[in-house]
Amino acid sequence: MLLKYDTRQCLPSAEDLPDSDDTPVDNELQDLIPGLLKTILALIWSERMDWFFGVDMGIYYDPDKPAIVPDGFLSIGVPRIIDSDLRLSYVLWEEQKLPIMVLEVVSQTRRGEYTQKKQEYAELGILYYVIYNPLRKRKQKLEVYKLENGKYQLLPGEAVWLSELNLGIGREEGKYQGITREWLYWYDEQRKRYLTAEELLQQERERAEFERQRAEFERKKAESERLRSQRLEEILRSHGIDPNI
Repeated sequence: MLLKYDTRQCLPSAEDLPDSDDTPVDNELQDLIPGLLKTILALIWSERMDWFFGVDMGIYYDPDKPAIVPDGFLSIGVPRIIDSDLRLSYVLWEEQKLPIMVLEVVSQTRRGEYTQKKQEYAELGILYYVIYNPLRKRKQKLEVYKLENGKYQLLPGEAVWLSELNLGIGREEGKYQGITREWLYWYDEQRKRYLTAEELLQQERERAEFERQRAEFERKKAESERLRSQRLEEILRSHGIDPNI
């Protein structure tokens, strides 16, 4: 979809448009999973300011139509922060950039993730469409589609490499906010998972504890050597031998 809007029109701004449809997220994972992906991006792309990851935020593509609200989406080539009030919604005629990826987390009540939404995102021209269905038992839980000639094609493998992002996305059991379960994570080109802030903190704590224990071992070793030397001097002196000779 080409972002062509008539600039002579008085198009509504983000402040003029609703930033919520008052529909609650019907599954906690639909907030936590994209939130985790966003926090990891904030770590690995901490020096970059040309990206934005929206969570449960409306994307306005037509001033006469309601927003579409994916569970998560990623845009590249837009300001990460527009001002101190942050974004109320993602308005295409203001941003002038389509999201490069959208994410849908399927709950027990499906919302057209495999049909209607898939078609909508394809018509918009969004390059990657990611569907995660943790309730699936026999079929793939994670499906990553890439838009080719106007249609989504399922990408093979896992973690799935997204070449335009220089990132992979995949599933793995881990711990986030005290919850141990399967989560979605970003991966590097060697399919090595990027760590969360919690994991990096734990890693730093373990490193600090190792250094503390090593220092304590060296202290005790030095003390043992000092006592051994002192004892040897006492023995030599008891035999009338000067230990300094």
